[in-house]
Amino acid sequence: MVKVNLQTKLLGANELIAMQNHKRFDEQGLLAINLMSSPGSGKTSILEKTIEALGGKIQIAVIEGDLYTDQDARRIENKGVPVIQINTDGACHLDASMVGKAFEDISAHSMNLLFIENVGNLVCPAEFELGEDCRAVVISVAEGNDKITKYPLIFQRAKVVLVNKIDLIEYTDFSIEQLKEDLARINPDVRVFYVSARTGQGIDAWAEWLLEEVARKRTKV
Repeated sequence: MVKVNLQTKLLGANELIAMQNHKRFDEQGLLAINLMSSPGSGKTSILEKTIEALGGKIQIAVIEGDLYTDQDARRIENKGVPVIQINTDGACHLDASMVGKAFEDISAHSMNLLFIENVGNLVCPAEFELGEDCRAVVISVAEGNDKITKYPLIFQRAKVVLVNKIDLIEYTDFSIEQLKEDLARINPDVRVFYVSARTGQGIDAWAEWLLEEVARKRTKV
């Protein structure tokens, strides 16, 4: 008797759909960012500030993932960009099938940059490819320095780490040096941006990096 590990089978099926998503993104010259974090780190606030900073320079769309409600999607919609809500009804992550179906609904809009805001969780989303070009993980200084060592997989697979609420660092015990040491051990090539979604600090540098990545993706088409 051959036994098949259910988790392996599930991830394998997801990977096939993720490859199909990625092909569709490539065909459109579209840069897709999988934006991940724990709850409360400020993903949606950063996304709002990023949309403001890009200010019509490129065309943006958002797939918004959440357990329940469309509160975050409505916030993004108020920024004037197309947005599709995915409610997972308790599931702790988005998967490639959910994203593929949502993209069908939003693909009628012209876009150069697609943000996929994942469910707030540092564990499950790390396992599931969505077809994205890049994974960006948000952490906040208020969360402390243990997240990278406790949840290494999500940081190992990230291309970008956004350290949010940097304006509050003096009121915390967060150590930038410890952050650098931990990332150097598990992902020395990751790009780090120190930002504040409240004040806008560091958002321009992050937005400029996105513009460069969008331009690089479009040259490959």
